Amino acid sequence: MARRKKGQKVDGWIILDKPYEMSSTQALGKVRWLLDAQKGGHGGTLDPLATGVLPLAFGEATKTIPYILNAKKTYQFDVTFGTATNTDDIEGEVVETSDHLPTAEDIQNILPQFTGDIEQIPPAYSALKIDGERAYAKARKGEEVIMKPRPVTILELEFQGIEGSVATFEAMVSKGTYIRSLGRDIAAALGSCGHISRLRRTSIGEKGGKLTEKQAISLEDVEKKVASAGGKGHIPPHLLGAVDSLLDDIPAHEITPSEAQDLKLGKELTLPQVKSTGLLRAVNAEGQILSLLDVTADGQAKIVRNFNINDIV
Repeated sequence: MARRKKGQKVDGWIILDKPYEMSSTQALGKVRWLLDAQKGGHGGTLDPLATGVLPLAFGEATKTIPYILNAKKTYQFDVTFGTATNTDDIEGEVVETSDHLPTAEDIQNILPQFTGDIEQIPPAYSALKIDGERAYAKARKGEEVIMKPRPVTILELEFQGIEGSVATFEAMVSKGTYIRSLGRDIAAALGSCGHISRLRRTSIGEKGGKLTEKQAISLEDVEKKVASAGGKGHIPPHLLGAVDSLLDDIPAHEITPSEAQDLKLGKELTLPQVKSTGLLRAVNAEGQILSLLDVTADGQAKIVRNFNINDIV
């Protein structure tokens, strides 16, 4: 007999403003507990020292996580020059010092080196796996961690000023970019050393993108809203975004009840009235997503992912 899942079926998104000194997994776990949700996931890890936009998906919305993981991300961050740490951020142990502090002109001049397609070495204290084990786990045990360079893209990098030993930047980057590595390497290129002392993700998507810090809700406010609705497991109105709310760049097409039944049975559809090709959201008359389809030029629509719409409240 199948074991009953703990919690209730909750479907939708919350765009959280992740607190400082809390891991992404801890933040997800806290909100999932508040909602008493059976299933949850997050769209892009933030370091514990980082704050800002952390999309949390619950239930059927977890099926859409892969479609935002590749999105561009924008960060504001501070680099403190003169000290390097083993974690490349403020939480690590100091491993190097330098008396050299760059000028604003020095910093402005080296930005082109770190814009466009570059290679960077991820921090030793990262979640990347080496021989099946997380790099940070090896580093914490004192084992030698050799990270291989990997290609990333820095789409935009703006220097916003320096005060004393602390310089502020904003960067829009591709998936897989480590801001800790970027800060470390900028300091090294300036003949100094440094670490990230502040990090905030301000948006996901194009600059000013589909998810911004203005849309994000603090963990404290989530707690207050749930408490005002009746406590753990009581979900206040408008707290959750729709299951497909992060897929609004994918065209939607309303289908008939009979077509919806065919999708539920795993059958392909023919949609000659659809002129676009590629991904398409099949929605019902209420605008709720039923399936994600891949449409060919001749109108054949193959199922990429079905959603359990009957269970979505």
